[in-house]
This record gives sequence, structure tokens and C-alpha cells, in this order.
Amino acid sequence: MSDMTGEDRRFPPALADLADVDIDYADGRGIDFEPYSAFDSAEETTGWLRSWTGNDDLDGSPYRVFGQDGTGGLAALWCVRAGRPLAEQPVVFLGSEGAVGVVAGDLSDFLWLLADGVGPMEAVEFGAVTGRADPALVSLAERHASRPRRTAREIVAAARAEFPSYGDDIAALCR
Repeated sequence: MSDMTGEDRRFPPALADLADVDIDYADGRGIDFEPYSAFDSAEETTGWLRSWTGNDDLDGSPYRVFGQDGTGGLAALWCVRAGRPLAEQPVVFLGSEGAVGVVAGDLSDFLWLLADGVGPMEAVEFGAVTGRADPALVSLAERHASRPRRTAREIVAAARAEFPSYGDDIAALCR
């Protein structure tokens, strides 16, 4: 089991496979998301969080950044569930222009969100309007997801219901 006291940085197999998928932006009709092949380092994550919030007292250890959109907004696993593995942590998005939100309750739901044609930025900024399903992302979710498929709308609604104050909590950290 992963150590969620702060330093588990092993890249889950699903994210490693996601990094190999060419996600189609389709001139704005697809998903604006570029997955990484490894998590950002702890130092990079802390620097980013401090810069994003303007708060030099913060520590980025609760986050594992694993991708970005075209503007530099970041998707991360938010390690908030003590004692649970990385794949069971919620996925959050912090946009380059201030958009913020929980987009999926765990990595399994995130894979189904992508399979439904919705990326993390789209989920936060546009409310999980279903996009174009990508066969490669559907196949990836079928291989790695630990639960049955749900729609992007169901996934985002469940994540927001579980963590309703996330946006306000992040805003409170800003200086």
C-alpha cells in the first residue's frame, strides 16, 4: 500500500500508459490535456503551488502533478485520503488563469472522464459537457479502471459532492 504521509511518488501503471496515448485536441473540439510520463518532483510541485497561490508557506506534498493543459494549468492527484494508494486519491485541476476544482474522485473515474471526451480543464471550466469519445482512451480505461464506466457528468458531480469546499479551500490559501 502507498504511504500517503507525503512521499509516495511511484507513477501508477494507468498514468504510465496514459502518457503513451496521443490525446487529440482536434482544433478545440477534443481534449486539451498533455499527460506526463512521471510526476513532477516534490520541489517543482512545492514551487508551483507557492507561485500559484502567492503563499510561500505552503508545501506541495499533498499533490502529484501528472499533466497539463495547453495554457499550463496542471492536473494532479490530491493525496487527501490518508493510508490510501495514489490510484484512490481524487484528481484536481488548477488552471493557469485561476480555474480550480476536483474533477474525479479517483484515477479510475479520471480515466472514464477522459474516455467520455472530457479533460480536467474542460471539466472545471465547462461543467463536464461530454465530448468526443476516443477509442484509445476508452481502451485505456477498460484496461485500468477499477469500476464500471460512468458519464463525465456523473463523475464530476460525484467528485464535487464529495469535496464541495475544495475551490474555497484553495482560495483561502492564496495571498
